[in-house]
Amino acid sequence: MNWSDIWVLYRRELRSAFRDRTIVMNGILVPVFMYPIMMWVMMTGLMFVLGQMDRESSRLVILDPPPEHSALLDTLGAQTNLEIQEDVISEDSAMVLLRAGDLDALVEFRPPTDESSALEDNFQVLIRYDRAVNRSSQASARVESAIADYRSEWLTQQAAALGIPETDREQFRIVQDNVSTEEDIGTLLMGFMIPMFLVIMIAMGCLMPAIDSTAGERERSTWETLMTVSASRLSVVTSKYFYVATLGILAGVLNVVAMFASMGVIMGPLLMDLGESANAFQFSLPLLALPVMIVAAIALALFFAAAMMILAAFARTFKDGQAMVGPVFLLAMMPILMGDQTDQTLTPLTAAIPVANAAMMIRDAINGVFLWPLIAETLAVLLAMVTACLLIARVLLKTEDFILLSPDGRFSKFSKIFKSSSRSRLGRNSSEGLK
Repeated sequence: MNWSDIWVLYRRELRSAFRDRTIVMNGILVPVFMYPIMMWVMMTGLMFVLGQMDRESSRLVILDPPPEHSALLDTLGAQTNLEIQEDVISEDSAMVLLRAGDLDALVEFRPPTDESSALEDNFQVLIRYDRAVNRSSQASARVESAIADYRSEWLTQQAAALGIPETDREQFRIVQDNVSTEEDIGTLLMGFMIPMFLVIMIAMGCLMPAIDSTAGERERSTWETLMTVSASRLSVVTSKYFYVATLGILAGVLNVVAMFASMGVIMGPLLMDLGESANAFQFSLPLLALPVMIVAAIALALFFAAAMMILAAFARTFKDGQAMVGPVFLLAMMPILMGDQTDQTLTPLTAAIPVANAAMMIRDAINGVFLWPLIAETLAVLLAMVTACLLIARVLLKTEDFILLSPDGRFSKFSKIFKSSSRSRLGRNSSEGLK
């Protein structure tokens, strides 16, 4: 292996990649522009849906309203988002309309039970709604909120009329105090989003170059020609491997930068529209998090590049290569299975799970948690996977059938290659022993 040849071929691969629209789009433009645009579209769509839901009126039917609580009926009638049906119908007819979707909620006033009948003019409310329909669930929430507010005021008036002081009325209460800061909330969001999308974008950055440098070369009938250059096969494949890993790292870094820059810009206006402070989220990273994230990105890129190139090398066409590397891309989705449990940290068990361990290591670094023995275990596992992939590639490169004919994606021939390689090594060892 000649490092001078590798450097020349590596630069050639990079120049060719930056002339390819598909690779530039997936490896550079998508990581830079996808998250600002995607987050803007998501937030705009969310605000549009919330606005539409707020403007929709909930259709109600009220049965047996208590005359002594006419103020409650006036309160419900004054709600702009509640539309009370004035027609007098029976409970059975209202239930038919509710099930048919022509009614959103049925509100029925009932007398109090034995335990609560001691208070004069007390009442209870039964709200019937269809939980499977969003509009009906929203109607139930609106009615419940209005009645709860009215009942709280009514109970206060009744207690005052009975001479019960406020301190006796509030014997037991729940007080909440949120001790998290703006930085904590920002860290929570980054710990959930950055690891997941960083892994996916590194895989996407490796995807097209890995396929194009193997199956794409075969489809263009340039693979065999490339194998005849003065550089060794190992130098050629090594340069391609470094090139694929470089684009994967580039995609991951651009993705993190774009996400970090767009979070505050997009989330600030959203919070203001929702009535929150524009400074509710503050995004900052610990100083040690950056080198940990960079090391994790490099290790992931080396693994994805090696695994995708090996699988894509079994395909004759670019389309077949996309299908071949599918299992590796599914492996990149593993961080999604971790969910939003951002308070969980690396353990000896999770550190042994490829890809997921790197995502959790990045999440810990964002949260300011650095478990160095487990970080070392994570990197050792990823490097072991890379080494295994490189050993497989080394065996394949020694086989002329694989280089020139391609097994066409059939793993039965892949196993035969390894068997024949093992037999040839065995034969060489035997002949050397006889000599």
